[in-house]
Amino acid sequence: METDILTIKEVAEYLRLTEKTAYRLASERKIPGFKVGGSWRFRKSEIDEWIEDQKTGSNKAQKP
Repeated sequence: METDILTIKEVAEYLRLTEKTAYRLASERKIPGFKVGGSWRFRKSEIDEWIEDQKTGSNKAQKP
């Protein structure tokens, strides 16, 4: 079953990062994600939007 929700491992693979780096970026709110029962989850559509924002210099993921 294909879903729009990615785990930390899947988002790390998608972004070609180590899981440790993906976890750090999520914890620092540098990539968009949310926690479910203590585990990080990511919407693929939000990750794709974040990638586009990075290309244009915008940084919506870092909110006060």
